[in-house]
Amino acid sequence: MSQINPDQLKQLIEASLFVLAKPMTIKALKETVLSSFNVSRAKIKACIEELQLDYENRGVQLVKVAGGYRFQTLAELSPFLQPLWQEKAPKYSRATLETLAVIAYRQPVTRGDIEFVRGVAISSHIIKSLNDRNWIKVVGHKEVPGRPALYATTTEFLAYFGIDSIADLPPLSDAKSLDALFHVESGVTEKTEESTNE
Repeated sequence: MSQINPDQLKQLIEASLFVLAKPMTIKALKETVLSSFNVSRAKIKACIEELQLDYENRGVQLVKVAGGYRFQTLAELSPFLQPLWQEKAPKYSRATLETLAVIAYRQPVTRGDIEFVRGVAISSHIIKSLNDRNWIKVVGHKEVPGRPALYATTTEFLAYFGIDSIADLPPLSDAKSLDALFHVESGVTEKTEESTNE
């Protein structure tokens, strides 16, 4: 295996994280762009921490999300950067976001579990839209008659909402935190299930 000097290591890690749009783990860095070099996970982590300090007071920061690291803009700059985005963020109904919240906090859950918590039936469209967005996935089947699918959130869910793990979700008792998590990011609309045919 080849050696790499600290400056080159830092440059290669920085470029790799910059190029990749999704979070990258230390393990993934070691197994891909750094596979030819004799470098420990501890050195990679130290280099990432150094990069985080370098970007600390910048408009772009290196953050840990979904178990990996990625560059992202400061949340405070979002209103000013919005005109640059060609694609508008999709708006989700309250029913869709409530369903997502139940899955996030109670995972793994069945559709029946979600309906019990919400108190209303959910349409297949809600599950399909969350699945199409790659925010949820089937992680197994419950061992009861009919073997219903068990749903859980994905790393894409964590990355989109800027959290490292499910443990970082705001406490359920903190309604303002929950409201901020789901409403600010996705632009919730106040539609009823009937009006959206969900």
